[in-house]
Amino acid sequence: MTDEQQALILIVDDEESIRDMLRMSLELGGFRCLEAEDATRAQMHIVDSKPDLILLDWMMPGISGIDLVRRLKREQSTQDTPVILLTARAEEDNKIFGLDVGADDYVTKPFSPRELIARINALLRRSEFGQKDEALEVGELVLDPVSHRVSVAGQGLQMGPTEYRLLHFFMTHPERVYNRSQLLDQVWGGNVYVEERTVDVHIRRLRKALDSVPGVGRAHSAYVQTVRGAGYRFSTSVS
Repeated sequence: MTDEQQALILIVDDEESIRDMLRMSLELGGFRCLEAEDATRAQMHIVDSKPDLILLDWMMPGISGIDLVRRLKREQSTQDTPVILLTARAEEDNKIFGLDVGADDYVTKPFSPRELIARINALLRRSEFGQKDEALEVGELVLDPVSHRVSVAGQGLQMGPTEYRLLHFFMTHPERVYNRSQLLDQVWGGNVYVEERTVDVHIRRLRKALDSVPGVGRAHSAYVQTVRGAGYRFSTSVS
């Protein structure tokens, strides 16, 4: 990947040690990085360099990360720039609040650099930086958004439109747990009334479709994991 193809990530955190750790991890992952210790400096970088994605600490002196997200999402020039909130607040209400004000994702401290890079890549695939028509691949599983076809080991899978949308959402949001309500909002749409248990039915159908190819050694339905008491997660870390 050339420098022109590398995404530019803006790291905004008032703690230098965290910025250093993030920069080293992201540069090893093939990204270019800018750093800012506060929202004012961050806004200068945003205007001058137009980063492809922003990693933003929730708690900062002066203008907080939440306030900066609100500003960015109000401005036409920055409203489509993906923002990942970095927060020590693990409570679900805080996470939902962060997403409601405009953040595209959140990562709770302490976090795995590998998981963070996976989430960055997922957001970039959905942004203007990524190729929107690019096929999604996990091992032998391939989803082609242009033809709306899914295959395993080159063999096409038959699945309904809801299962396709569910799989597409999972593959673009790996390693994160979503409860039924969140999946309904993201896959079915917030204005559609569907019982939450309907999600379970479509998860079973999706798993059945993923395992429908004869002669394939592994069970690809294992990518779609049930997290007891929390929801579902698409994970490539299958034992």
